[in-house]
Amino acid sequence: LERILVAYDCSESGTKTFIFGVELAQKYGAELHVISVARLPEPPDMVETERIVEEATEHFQSCFKELEQLAAGWGVQPQFAIRVGHPAEQIIHRAAELSADAIVIGHRGHSLSFVERWLVGSVAKRVLTYAHCTVIVVR
Repeated sequence: LERILVAYDCSESGTKTFIFGVELAQKYGAELHVISVARLPEPPDMVETERIVEEATEHFQSCFKELEQLAAGWGVQPQFAIRVGHPAEQIIHRAAELSADAIVIGHRGHSLSFVERWLVGSVAKRVLTYAHCTVIVVR
């Protein structure tokens, strides 16, 4: 493994997933990349969209600071990216951009309600289905 992409949503399970990714990166001497995705409302409203992107960016950047400190204990320096759009699509696209060897994703994030997951499927399931590389689902 040379490049690992971790999908992170600032949740408790997201932190568990990140730690798994850090341990994997340390073990294999791999680059560690982290992606967080701001999901827009349907249908998008220009004013609301700008506000959501700004708030999500601030929120994720705050979470990233904590992750940097956590990873430093393992001697790993993650690279962070924030994208806007559908989480599964953005995760898959970022993995392809990086030529990632593996994607590490949590089984369940906090972005969708039970009913939404049932109707549209989970992000992890979509990533598993369409990713070009190995996908590791952390429970």
